[in-house]
Amino acid sequence: MSGTGAGRGGRGPAGAAGHAAGLPEEEHRRLLETRARFPWRIAEAAAARRRRGLLEGRDRLLIIAADHAARGVLGAGSRPLAMGSRLDLLQRLRVALSRPGVDGLLATPDVVEDLLLLGALDDKIVIGSMNRGGVHGTAFEFDDRFTAYDAAAIARMGLDGGKMLCRIGVDEPATAATLEACGRAVTELAARGLVALVEPFWSRRVDGEVTHDLSAEGVIRSVHVGQGLGATSAHTWLKLPVVDEMERVMRATTLPTLLLGGDPGDAAASAYAAWREALRLPGVRGLVVGRALLYPSDDDVAAAVDTAAAMLEAA
Repeated sequence: MSGTGAGRGGRGPAGAAGHAAGLPEEEHRRLLETRARFPWRIAEAAAARRRRGLLEGRDRLLIIAADHAARGVLGAGSRPLAMGSRLDLLQRLRVALSRPGVDGLLATPDVVEDLLLLGALDDKIVIGSMNRGGVHGTAFEFDDRFTAYDAAAIARMGLDGGKMLCRIGVDEPATAATLEACGRAVTELAARGLVALVEPFWSRRVDGEVTHDLSAEGVIRSVHVGQGLGATSAHTWLKLPVVDEMERVMRATTLPTLLLGGDPGDAAASAYAAWREALRLPGVRGLVVGRALLYPSDDDVAAAVDTAAAMLEAA
């Protein structure tokens, strides 16, 4: 199976103006048939995938994130079930990945495997999402168990690294197990020469909901815990939110850092302005953005992705 890229200024799988229209019926049926009858083709597609170096000819990276749904996070902006259709999500991802300046994907195995079968991951960096057990809104949300990729599977599938969520719940005993598991994952990835992308937050429950301390002080605390995980930090990268006093935050680490895009909702313009400023800081190596680019308010995925790519070029 092969995808049809959009190319620069072209009309690819999104159709006119880059608006996502859902996976074409023929490709949907082919994907269903392959999943049911020929599951070994996933491993074959992974083995045949053309790979590239992490910073090959690039100072900064643009990675498209699609691991939210595995934690039950399906909303984007004002749409609570925006990511509910896998067919729609796959088409939006193909549009995003086909745009100039997009370097790769961060996703769970189910999404990575669909895109492998669709031929959409050649010459892209692929980061496997590892711990998705802390399902959003549940009593066990802080229990961030490793329920998706492990280091061995990431290596076996020829991926480029693994990402782990590391929420440090100050009142949550389950955090100790999360820290231990993240430290082990960092060590196991590094032993294979693979990137460990650590996403730390200083967190607590407020009125029953998990909230993150997004002050500079809170992020700095999380950075120091996250970068100390594992037997070596040689292959560790950080994934951090863009907050006020981002220059102070970046002084807390020497590790390569990707900025977390998040879901800006109706405040996309202000979010983009903050990204532009943060991208100029030493140590910042790019953006990891999901819903903000895949589900923009006007549904023009190509235009949203092109705007983010232009920021990196200008930084």
